[in-house]
Amino acid sequence: MHHLIKHFFSEHSHSLVESQAPRRDVVFLLDGSDGTRSGFPAMRDFVQRVVETLGVDENKDRVAVVQYSRDPAAQFYLNTYTTKGEILNTVQGLRHKGRPLNTGAALQYVRDNVFTASSGSRRLEGVPQILILLNGGRSFDNVDTPASDLKELGVLVFGIGTRSSDSRELQKISYDPSRCLPRPFMLDLFRTSVGMFSMIAPRRDVVFLLDGSDGTRSGFPAMRDFVQRVVETLGVDENKDRVAVVQYSRDPAAQFYLNTYTTKGEILNTVQGLRHKGGRPLNTGAALQYVRDNVLTASSGSRRTEGVPQLLILLSGGRSFDNVDTPASALKELGVLIFGIGTRSVPQILILLNGGRSFDNVDTPASDLKELGVLVFGIGTRSSDSRELQKISYDPSYQLCSVFPLPMHHLIKHFFSEHSHSLVESQAPRRDVVFLLDGSDGTRSGFPAMRDFVQRVVETLGVDENKDRVAVVQYSRDPAAQFYLNTYTTKGEILNTVRGLRHKGGRPLNTGAALQYVRDNVLTASSGSRRTEGVPQLLILLSGGRSFDNVDTPASALKELGVLIFGIGTRSSDSRELQRISHDPSYALSVSDFTDLPNIHKMSAEKDVVFLVDGSDGTRNGFPAMRDFVQRVVGKLNVGGDKDRVSVVQYGRDQEVHFYLNTYTTKEDILNTVRSLRHRGGRPLNTGAALQYVRDNVLTASSGSRSQEGVPQMLILLSGGRSSDNVDIPASALKDSGVLIFGIGTRNSSREVQGIATDPSFSQSVSEFTDLPSVQEQFFSTLITVQVEATPKTPTVTGKNGCDVVFLLDGSDGTRNGFPTMRDFVQRVVEKLTVEENRDRVSVVQYSRESEAHFYLNTYTTKEDVVNTVRGLRHKGGRPLNTGAALQYVRDNVFTASSGSRRLEGVPQILILLNGGRSFDNVDTPASDLKELGVLVFGIGTRSSDSRELQKISYDPSYALSVSEFTDLPNVQQQLLSAISTVIVQVTTMTPTVKPTILVESQAPKRDVVFLLDGSDGTRSGFPAMRDFVQRVVETLGVDENKDRVAVVQYSRDPAAQFYLNTYTTKGEILNTVRGLRHKGGRPLNTGAALQYVRDNVLTASSGSRRTEGVPQLLILLSGGRSFDNVDTPASALKELGVLIFGIGTRSSDSRELSQEGVPQMLILLSGGRSSDNVDVPASALKDSGVLIFGIGTRNSSREVQGIATDPSFSQSVSEFTDLPSVQEHNVNIVSVLFLKLLVDQSIARKDVVFLLDGSDGTRNGFPAMRDFVQRVVEKLTVEENRDRVSVVQYSRESEAHFYLNTYTTMEDVVNTVRGLRHKGGRPLNTGAALQYVRDNVFTASSGSRRLEGVPQILILLNGGRSFDNVDTPASDLKELGVLVFGIGTRSSDSRELQKISYDPSYALSVSEFTDLPNVQQQLLSAMSTVIVQVTTMTPTVKPTILGKINMVLISSIFTLTSGFEYLISQAPRRDVVFLLDGSDGTRSGFPAMRDFVQRVVETLGVDENKDRVAVVQYSRDPAAQFYLNTYTTKGEILNTVRGLRHKGGRPLNTGAALQYVRDNVLTASSGSRRTEGVPQLLILLSGGRSFDNVDTPASALKELGVLIFGIGTRSSDSRELQRISHDPSYALSVSDFTDLPNIQQQLLSSVESVVIDVTPESTTDLGMCHHC
Repeated sequence: MHHLIKHFFSEHSHSLVESQAPRRDVVFLLDGSDGTRSGFPAMRDFVQRVVETLGVDENKDRVAVVQYSRDPAAQFYLNTYTTKGEILNTVQGLRHKGRPLNTGAALQYVRDNVFTASSGSRRLEGVPQILILLNGGRSFDNVDTPASDLKELGVLVFGIGTRSSDSRELQKISYDPSRCLPRPFMLDLFRTSVGMFSMIAPRRDVVFLLDGSDGTRSGFPAMRDFVQRVVETLGVDENKDRVAVVQYSRDPAAQFYLNTYTTKGEILNTVQGLRHKGGRPLNTGAALQYVRDNVLTASSGSRRTEGVPQLLILLSGGRSFDNVDTPASALKELGVLIFGIGTRSVPQILILLNGGRSFDNVDTPASDLKELGVLVFGIGTRSSDSRELQKISYDPSYQLCSVFPLPMHHLIKHFFSEHSHSLVESQAPRRDVVFLLDGSDGTRSGFPAMRDFVQRVVETLGVDENKDRVAVVQYSRDPAAQFYLNTYTTKGEILNTVRGLRHKGGRPLNTGAALQYVRDNVLTASSGSRRTEGVPQLLILLSGGRSFDNVDTPASALKELGVLIFGIGTRSSDSRELQRISHDPSYALSVSDFTDLPNIHKMSAEKDVVFLVDGSDGTRNGFPAMRDFVQRVVGKLNVGGDKDRVSVVQYGRDQEVHFYLNTYTTKEDILNTVRSLRHRGGRPLNTGAALQYVRDNVLTASSGSRSQEGVPQMLILLSGGRSSDNVDIPASALKDSGVLIFGIGTRNSSREVQGIATDPSFSQSVSEFTDLPSVQEQFFSTLITVQVEATPKTPTVTGKNGCDVVFLLDGSDGTRNGFPTMRDFVQRVVEKLTVEENRDRVSVVQYSRESEAHFYLNTYTTKEDVVNTVRGLRHKGGRPLNTGAALQYVRDNVFTASSGSRRLEGVPQILILLNGGRSFDNVDTPASDLKELGVLVFGIGTRSSDSRELQKISYDPSYALSVSEFTDLPNVQQQLLSAISTVIVQVTTMTPTVKPTILVESQAPKRDVVFLLDGSDGTRSGFPAMRDFVQRVVETLGVDENKDRVAVVQYSRDPAAQFYLNTYTTKGEILNTVRGLRHKGGRPLNTGAALQYVRDNVLTASSGSRRTEGVPQLLILLSGGRSFDNVDTPASALKELGVLIFGIGTRSSDSRELSQEGVPQMLILLSGGRSSDNVDVPASALKDSGVLIFGIGTRNSSREVQGIATDPSFSQSVSEFTDLPSVQEHNVNIVSVLFLKLLVDQSIARKDVVFLLDGSDGTRNGFPAMRDFVQRVVEKLTVEENRDRVSVVQYSRESEAHFYLNTYTTMEDVVNTVRGLRHKGGRPLNTGAALQYVRDNVFTASSGSRRLEGVPQILILLNGGRSFDNVDTPASDLKELGVLVFGIGTRSSDSRELQKISYDPSYALSVSEFTDLPNVQQQLLSAMSTVIVQVTTMTPTVKPTILGKINMVLISSIFTLTSGFEYLISQAPRRDVVFLLDGSDGTRSGFPAMRDFVQRVVETLGVDENKDRVAVVQYSRDPAAQFYLNTYTTKGEILNTVRGLRHKGGRPLNTGAALQYVRDNVLTASSGSRRTEGVPQLLILLSGGRSFDNVDTPASALKELGVLIFGIGTRSSDSRELQRISHDPSYALSVSDFTDLPNIQQQLLSSVESVVIDVTPESTTDLGMCHHC
């Protein structure tokens, strides 16, 4: 079992062995039928033990458990629990289910409900999906289809059965028949569980049985040495490999047992001291029996019962005097693997070194040898026939490929590698390489050169079924595969075929079709592609001309699959086309003609290679071999100034550069210098310092490194001993810089070298450096492979736009000794930053009693200045330690614009606190203030610090790091940098949260800004002020062709553009032009005509607008009077284009006219006394209208002003109005930030959810299930004060609120309270009164409802009977309030009553009993998601408007928020929806109903060019598009056209042709499809009969494009056909006839919404996050 599972993990999940954090989604499917009742406790224990071996965490392993019998039930999902403890507790409490066994239904259930994104599956992220089925009997239903469906999803199914199971059925279900494991439950589940995940750390029990008889006296030292060498290769540890040694002659004697020693050193010492036993005769049989009975036992340390492999290595020098057959068989029955190594009188090993294919037949003699029991190992070269060698070898896996013979211990090592999958596989790079050759008429003369090029590249590959695979396709008008990836398995076969290729010829050149052909026919599993196993897919395109068809879509489709495309073209090719096709423009190469291909082949391999050679005392003897190795590798390189560059550094205690990367430009010079290298000598060995030296002095531009040009940087380390200094930090620094480190070590240094290397597979090990030739070929193959796959990384810790980083250092008396280390730490972190004015900025503050800024964020603009100042820092001293005051100081004095902070520009703000003790003052308030500003605080403390305090201060508790002393700071440096990098990525890509300051975009914001200036006679005196205003706003922009663009239009009677968006590309040019603007003059004022002019002439692509690229369009209107013409139509036209209009007027302007233009409505109240009339009603009316009220009061009016303001924080107070200047700027900043908060809050997924539970006498038995259901739904919410809020009310005769919406702010509090709920009891059941109670007492602001803020209000009613009072009026009242009511009832409920109560009849769900509530949970959650999307997209957001003159600070702040606001708008869901309607003769009577159905669905969509698009196709014999996705851009136009649709008629019904038509003609970019932009593609098929043509191929083609197909049929349709067409069988819906379509409308919409959420990669699993961001 453990071998099978181990094989699976190494084959399908390389990350489990290689990565530090394996990730798996593991689902247990447990047979809970009547037949497993007695075995169920053992199954439960099995699950627990397996879970114990996992690394359970949200980002590591996830676990789900499903139990099934007649029906399946999920005990918990993959995202239910995130800790091992929770899972184990739940598993411990599992109860047996009972009833008959339907395994097929259970498999289908797991596929549809558990392996989904909403249930926590990370399948779409590439995380392995594992299903472990424990089955105790034969299924009553069919398992074939659901098992196949799971395999198609890529789920790896392991079946474990008992003797009562059907083994064939289990084999069918399992991913591979070999993964079906029938065994008795009780006895063997434990050993299965222990073995199952042991592959993470390979374990073996190895016993050496040594012949110590008189005949081996002279050979005994060699046997002893052999044992030592093999032990050296093992990972000896109590939990890894264990070793025992037995010596025997007449009688056996154990030298030591498997549990005697736990370290390699102890074993080697004992083996070294072994003495020859002597004696006769030789009784091997008795020795084997002794090993079985006394050594391979639990008491002697054997772990056989835990599934650990048992290996016996027998070294025998003569024939046995007793019988060996019986004890050998007994050992084999135990599963012991026996290897015999002997002289000619014992089992024989034959090592064949072969350099070519045999001329005679090898089969018979090879078989004869195997019959004799000879172990044949075949070692061949590239000239050998690998298949022939496999035939000859004892086992195909014993066939090795090398140039040099391997010593015996290497063979044994190879054997171990075969079983642990650690050595050979990890070092054998695998690639699937496809050559796509232009065979059109234009390449006839160049084709021989193309053919030669392919041969030369293939020569460099390691072709083998399990290594590199190659395919070749030639194309012109049509493509043709010359051979596929699985056609040939040897290099010779490929080269022979390539040599024989003939030019295809033909025209025109259709590169797009060829790319599509490669995607659909070559890079598939059936053609040999191993893409799904994670093998890199490479496509090398040689093209000699421009394509006649479109290449963009198929190229994008290949890239989406992860294919790396390299394009090589000639002067006749279209270079831009090649760049678009290639993985990256830099992957597109060019030659004059194909005869120059040899140059490109060399050019593509350019790299900078540094050899770092250990020259210490310990390598004196091996140095000549190291020198020769360097020469041989250099001999393989293509040395030249613009090709490969080489440097050699030798080190011991210190480093010496023999030559730099730019010292020599010819191979000859380098080889001459290397030949003359002399051993340096010295001790100790400082590998860490040497690595740092290479980073700082060799891999630099001045020394010839071309890392900034994207050339791969490679370091080859040859180390012969363990370093005496730390290697981790400098090795990490090199890796972070993108350097690929390869290491070769000896037995003394191999582990350390493995840790230094970029990847363990990049390291090699030799016994001595004299063995270097044996690894050279493999090493060079790895080097070349990695170079192809490597993409140089730019070293960066921070984001593209940089960060503001502040260090806050504890300088109190308690840190005097540690201060130098703190100073060094700051220097090292600064070294990682890119310090520049427009990238990273740094500030340092030291504190004890008071705080002192050593320099601010804008003090220095170079790294050198910062580092020099840090080096000179002196310890401050002082007491006590006031960390709270220091945090407040940093907030008020450092994270400000005047000190260089760019917080308002969206640049991440980072504070790194180094603290050595507990604070004497309070840290809570200043820490919260920093977090509210959006500052990311990282706290690092010592053992003297208060860890809880640090966690409170830190932005997140996980960002609080700890060291024993400050001298240990280097140990957490990398952890800090990684955390900073991670959090910046999260912050810069996250949907805006309630913290408005963390609206940081990952790319520089881009805006097109147009100023529309009133230049009429009435503004002559004010024009200079308008001009100054424009200049100030432009000053705040980042003007650049690819960032912000600006245009200015002046108007009076007629408009005139002063300059367009693409006129100027620098801020200076714009400011100069604006300064020179002259007032236009004229009358009357035609604002409407000016708005129309801007729409038609300025916001166009030809004038520089980037609207179609999604760049926000802003219009700032400065108007000084009322317009003489109509402004409504042109203003609406601009809004339809998505233009954001900001209007600023004077007292002469018409404020209503401005508000119609859709700008924010703000009221700023300055009040000096208390009002004598009532202010509450008019203030509420203003707020309900969406007006933002800001108030400034004096000491006499401040309380009243606070009540009037939209929010208390929107009000300010001054002693007298003469103090207004002192708060003006602060007030305006508050206004702008809070304005942003309001905008953001409108778009955040927030819900107020109230559960109304029937607690009457009739639900006593079902109440625990209701309580559990509430808990599970709450688990899906994000309970926080500013996110989801929850309330629970129970009712019978009267109603009782257990808690309100504002009672709890954490999920934990809510769930704990729900768990403690007790059944209320009572009669009669008054549901109407309960609904009224909820309306009047729970959905109110005082109880925490945020209805007036536009937050969706949701009521979930769980009801078990008919109400005794009237429900109509209270239900209507709730709906009028906008409450979304979902009703769930049992068979005792009145279904009509529930439908009346529910927000929509389709939101009334039904179960037989409350224990069946889990069955409707997902349906409820999907319906909630759908309706929240609909409601939130219809809810008007705050209409922003500025009335009167507003200070410049407010304008620029609004400007800063606009990009964030646009970001929110752009997140509105977008879908391309195609209706495919059956218009054949058979649907004539049902066509009106189909038409009505389409209209109703369209009504629910948000139709717009940038939101939802709709197309309709009708078909019978032939299809016809009624209109395309880009035909109409408004809902009205679509509905009008649909109303007018006429039935097409005709026969027969060709659904297949219609599907193909949709693929080829409707879901294309030219027809308006936005598939390549990632917009979900939906096809809704309404079919009334069975198709006369084949539907499978076109349906598959649509699915491969990612189209989500929903099929709706009638009783006349073929339901199986519909299921095959649909995206998933569950997406095929059925009605009796088309008049019943309304009954399934909501089901369709829910499916559409949930599946769109599932397929959108960035969508969140949270219910309310319905914006597909």
